[in-house]
Amino acid sequence: MSTDRNGVVERQIRIAARPELVFQYFVDPERLARWLGQPLTHDARTGGEYRTMIAGQHVAAGHFVEIDPPKRLVYTMGWDEPNHPIPPGSSRVEVDLTADGDGTLLLFRHTGLPTDAVNDHAGGWTHYLKRLGIAATGGDPGPDSNSSSQPEHAAASAGA
Repeated sequence: MSTDRNGVVERQIRIAARPELVFQYFVDPERLARWLGQPLTHDARTGGEYRTMIAGQHVAAGHFVEIDPPKRLVYTMGWDEPNHPIPPGSSRVEVDLTADGDGTLLLFRHTGLPTDAVNDHAGGWTHYLKRLGIAATGGDPGPDSNSSSQPEHAAASAGA
């Protein structure tokens, strides 16, 4: 499933790993670095702050709003760059994980985006969620091919 509209990016993917493991790829800094970016600050608790260097050049930032292992993670997100139209904490990411046989069904929603940023963030999230699927199943997603992109293209901060 993939829908992008009115300030919202939604994705649904199946990952061949249990929810307990997939969840760790959002809250464990070492695992987060394998698929998303380099955690600069990563206080994975309700109210905790995160800052993640995405694509080696853009910092995504926000706060964790809800952490319910291994089922749900919610955090705010924005770009820590002067005058960026999506400042830190101004949008919201929701990740829901459901056991699906021996794997996980991941439902992803990024809300509160400016309409003109939806397409770029949709592309970024598609790219990074694919990398998550590879990493969570023990593979190596390799170097991030978005490393020369703008913040909108590197969209998936996830602060996660």
